[in-house]
Amino acid sequence: MSVEKMETTSMSNGAANAYEEKENTLSPEDLSEMLAAGTKEVHEKAENTQFVKDFLRGRIRKELFKLGAVALYHTYTAMEEEIERNKDHPQFAPLYFPTELNRHESLARDLEYFYGPEWKSQVSCSEATQRYVDRIHQVGREDPVLLVAHAYTRYMGDLSGGQVLKKVAQRALKLPPTGEGLEFYQFDGIHSAKAFKQLYRSRMNELELDVDTKKRLVDEAVKAFHFNMEVFDELEEMGKTIQEDVLDAGMPVHGATGGDISKCPYYAAQMAASGGTAYACQLAMAVLRHPTGQVLVATWFAALAGLVAWYLM
Repeated sequence: MSVEKMETTSMSNGAANAYEEKENTLSPEDLSEMLAAGTKEVHEKAENTQFVKDFLRGRIRKELFKLGAVALYHTYTAMEEEIERNKDHPQFAPLYFPTELNRHESLARDLEYFYGPEWKSQVSCSEATQRYVDRIHQVGREDPVLLVAHAYTRYMGDLSGGQVLKKVAQRALKLPPTGEGLEFYQFDGIHSAKAFKQLYRSRMNELELDVDTKKRLVDEAVKAFHFNMEVFDELEEMGKTIQEDVLDAGMPVHGATGGDISKCPYYAAQMAASGGTAYACQLAMAVLRHPTGQVLVATWFAALAGLVAWYLM
């Protein structure tokens, strides 16, 4: 939905109706702004899934991380197959950046690192991931312009919050500093993530799309976030059956907050990202007094930086 449409939810019914009557007279927004505004709510929900919160706390288990990489491999393989099929489509061609963005080959190398050279015989596509994959293929065959929404949702997230997850995973799972197992997060063809995201948004805004198509793209991006949340929830359920010890890497386990969410680094990052910087500084000073304070603060600030970047993507 557009940002104007979102604002009506906080108005009285009368004011909202009056506002909606004016909506059709407003000039069309840039697609990138419409997508950012229209997915803000579902984006925040995705960040608040238990899987993502545990990940940002450094409580990601290696077996679960591997299963997440498998889900990503199937998702990106499908998306990049459809992008390649539709690379000359006039409503997608300006966003065709295979050298800079393609991820399925790097994910294959990550899976080979984790599972060995015969990794393909050891992994399978989960139910939630298959639903996501099926939708991507359907869009690519029947309505290729909607691939813009899927590419935006995945690639812009990878270039923003994904970089935080890389640092957390490397520390929590004690992965090699040379990058093995984390190639998915490494964009060798992009020298400046900020500059590339600006270019990508500019290309999106230059697409010749009518207002209805832009709204359909926002709706599809919301669907993409929901597919991702379904995968997160599925991974969370899988994690309940994994007996491997949790690798905390110096991060406090869930119970260490004593039920006080304000002690959670993820919560603090959200507070600071929404303007609560004084609170964030107070918490950082308190954390420094913890025996593992330096590790905690390093991870916390990485999470904060990524969340702020992700909100602004």
